[in-house]
Amino acid sequence: MEGKVALITGAGRGIGAATARCLAKKGYAICLNYRNDEESAEQLYQELLETGNKVLKLRADVSLEQEVVAMFEAIDSKLGRLDALVNNAGILLQQMPVEQMTAERINKILVTNVTSQFLCAREAVKRMAYKHGGAGGAIVNVSSAASRLGAAGEYVDYAASKGAIDTFTKGLANEVAGEGIRVNCVRPGVIETTMHADGGEPGRVERVAPLIPLGRGGTADEVARSIAWLLSDEASYVTGNYTDVSGGR
Repeated sequence: MEGKVALITGAGRGIGAATARCLAKKGYAICLNYRNDEESAEQLYQELLETGNKVLKLRADVSLEQEVVAMFEAIDSKLGRLDALVNNAGILLQQMPVEQMTAERINKILVTNVTSQFLCAREAVKRMAYKHGGAGGAIVNVSSAASRLGAAGEYVDYAASKGAIDTFTKGLANEVAGEGIRVNCVRPGVIETTMHADGGEPGRVERVAPLIPLGRGGTADEVARSIAWLLSDEASYVTGNYTDVSGGR
């Protein structure tokens, strides 16, 4: 994979940061996208620079079209190509039943978790597709096991947004297969990241672990390795696929 360029959205922490480290070890030039956490993004940026890889740090709210366009134009000017996109950015809000959810909350979840992936994929396709002079490429959308399980009583809005990503993955994969672009998604289960604190339950992994056949939560590195495989030439005949990284749940 040496010489290839990968953009990872929401790369400042958790699965995004783990994926950046994993791909850097495989020789990718890395574009780190983040929105708010400048400190974490800068720490990761400095860490990856020490690997000798090209690294670009790009601040952008990927739910906003104009910021997505500007981000991709920065990649064009500074790296000149894009081979891989990891659509990882997403949010989780305070746990609550549907009957308490406001339209503002629901729309925030959908725009951040769904619209962002559409916009980033759109710009990636414009650069990867054969018809646009591209050399093909690979996209991995980060969904969630919640798309299958529903997250009742916790965050059905989040689960629904990830269900949309499952459908988006299949549709886009079929749409761009003839353009040399593979599109897959990973569906992490209960993973040890700080995202659970965003939902109001920092210890959720420990609570849910007994329900998981493997008996534990997963790690961001375990998800990152699955993403890296789907981006690699080893997965050259895999597209429109859902890879569950969920411990059997």
